[in-house]
Amino acid sequence: MRKDVREGVRKFMNDGIKPNFAALARQYGCDYRTVKAAYEAETQYPEKKKRVKRKSKLDEFKPIIHDKLEIQCSAYSIFKFIEKKGYDGSYSLVKQYCRKERRTRQKQATVRVIHTPGLAGQVDWKEDMTLISRHGEIFRFNIFLYVLSFSRKKYITLTFDRHQDTLFECLDDAFHHTGGVPGEIWFDNMRTVVDQSSTQYNKVVFNQRFYAFSKDAAFQPIACRPYRPQTKGMVEALARTMDRLRVYNHEFDDSVDLIHIVHDLCHALNTEVSQATGAIPDALWLDKEKEHLHPLPEDLLKPYFEDQLTRVVSKEAMVQFRKCKYSVDPQYIGKTVEIELSDTEDDIH
Repeated sequence: MRKDVREGVRKFMNDGIKPNFAALARQYGCDYRTVKAAYEAETQYPEKKKRVKRKSKLDEFKPIIHDKLEIQCSAYSIFKFIEKKGYDGSYSLVKQYCRKERRTRQKQATVRVIHTPGLAGQVDWKEDMTLISRHGEIFRFNIFLYVLSFSRKKYITLTFDRHQDTLFECLDDAFHHTGGVPGEIWFDNMRTVVDQSSTQYNKVVFNQRFYAFSKDAAFQPIACRPYRPQTKGMVEALARTMDRLRVYNHEFDDSVDLIHIVHDLCHALNTEVSQATGAIPDALWLDKEKEHLHPLPEDLLKPYFEDQLTRVVSKEAMVQFRKCKYSVDPQYIGKTVEIELSDTEDDIH
């Protein structure tokens, strides 16, 4: 419908006059039925007047609310605080506004992580993968996943367990592989990292030993909020890529061969064009991100490895430790054994 015709009709209606269809048709060079249709449309669906935004009772208290949200205060505590300062509105209004602000801040944080070189990395596991060797031996393993958020440079490695000491070793390897440490690392709520997950009512509580490790490595740990996939989307996409390992089912000889296959996949992922950035991760990392990473501390792992570790012997009479499996006497199946570490060898007792 012609906008000029409808506006001409509206002028008459605003003055309380029914328009002359034939006269307006001659004026606008159209059929009288076009003018009539515009009149009927305007009668049935008049243009809505813009609503004047009403002043909210929260307006004068919003700066205070923003300050309190910065230090992770709950909506109810903010409500009680501003109530003492003269706020006379409802708690539900405060709660609704706080929820909206937190969502906005979460989106802004995600954008900041993606676009700032050297700021962040993401960590997760691809758990409980199974492949069978050429000889029919079944291998159950995990893949440690690490990705730098800006360049998408990745580090992946095979492990046979997900213990905390294994996580520390994998992180140390990842830092060496990428040439430094990012400012913050986002983790899923894995037990080796978090003692208590973040909820609407509780703050996240990091494992004390892990938190000490993060301070020594000079990165800030961040636990991803449950049901917030945008905060760990890069590492979850990397986890899906691990399906490329399935083509090697019945195509490898032993665990050493399998470790090499994972290493080759890591190299391939870093030299392929990333769909997210349109660039090769290795090239983008070298050109724009490596220089922004913090230097890796020397002997980072040394204080965190106990002299003795314990493992349960599997029904195959094997002990899994880091990236290796060790055979023990079958009489120890189901029993707990100690692994004693030294600079030159690992002893099992």
